[in-house]
Amino acid sequence: MQCALVLETGKVFCGESFGAVGEAKGEIVFNTGMTGYQEVLTDPSYADQIVCMTYPLIGNYGINAEDDQSGKIQVRGFIVKEAAASPNHWQMQSILSKKLAQSGIVGIMGIDTRALTRHIREHGVLKGLITNHLHDLEKKASDLKDWHNTRGIVAEVSTDKSYIVPSAGSCPRKFRVVAMDFGIKGNILETMSQKGFEVTVVPYHTKSADILAFQPDGVFLSNGPGDPKDVPQAIETIKELAGKTPVFGICLGHQLLALALGGDTYKLKFGHRGGNQPVQDLRTGRVTITSQNHGYAVSEKSLANTLLQVTQINLNDKTIEGLAHSEWPLFSVQYHPEAGPGPSDSLYLFDRFARLMEKGGSGYGA
Repeated sequence: MQCALVLETGKVFCGESFGAVGEAKGEIVFNTGMTGYQEVLTDPSYADQIVCMTYPLIGNYGINAEDDQSGKIQVRGFIVKEAAASPNHWQMQSILSKKLAQSGIVGIMGIDTRALTRHIREHGVLKGLITNHLHDLEKKASDLKDWHNTRGIVAEVSTDKSYIVPSAGSCPRKFRVVAMDFGIKGNILETMSQKGFEVTVVPYHTKSADILAFQPDGVFLSNGPGDPKDVPQAIETIKELAGKTPVFGICLGHQLLALALGGDTYKLKFGHRGGNQPVQDLRTGRVTITSQNHGYAVSEKSLANTLLQVTQINLNDKTIEGLAHSEWPLFSVQYHPEAGPGPSDSLYLFDRFARLMEKGGSGYGA
């Protein structure tokens, strides 16, 4: 079936439908990963976005039960150059097109995804529409300019009630961690469990007093979708927790931590999404390759009158990738250290968090 991708700039890409039939409207972003498409589809940080995969062949190892990062596909739509028609893998239980169709997710294939990526890099992140209805495409493009997503995305992807992920590691010391869920990935919880953390996952709007009532050794601020300024209640909670317990934030949690302690954030032109982002630690000079998925960043100028120190930067565009407080035991990174999918260079950050909790919060997070 014929299908079209319509952008707010008026540009139209024509291709073929795969997955569900219908329409999908959202923010168009691109991911440069060669693998990891299932993790991308089910990562809550991609909620309500239409994702374009720049690698030309997607779906060649199928879908399995192990790689889901949440209980459902989170993206609004999916764009590929070629969807593998006959995938093969020993863990495979389904194929990409069937999984999208079962989940009601509209996809388009057969378009020039690299041309689309260049268009996004030129114009910035764009609103777009995938549709099987090929009439009035000019009007559809014009209507996109006035469309805004008003839904509370974090509220939709966060857990409704607290739950516990038990420790599965062999560490002699078991740490009690409270994780604020802004859209937490399954691999993050699995990594913390393997590191000896017993994790109590709480809704994004949980009050600081309720978090401290768990008597945690530390608090984790998770990844999640959207603009960090759209979650003011979480910013206030983090402000109240700072200095009272060790805190480790990643991705959206990193941005929320900066906002809570006097910093500011801004929207990137086209974001960082993929498993090949080089990050340098400013104290050691060490460079690691990281997995990232975000459209916002912390403003370096905004940190001038705070006690936050920049600890890591992105070597591609010099944006902030790591922060630490000069007095309190808290730190954060913009990328995903749990390596799912992507490189495992940054797993040491969970060990750093453990050392802070082992010291009872003495010292600071750098």
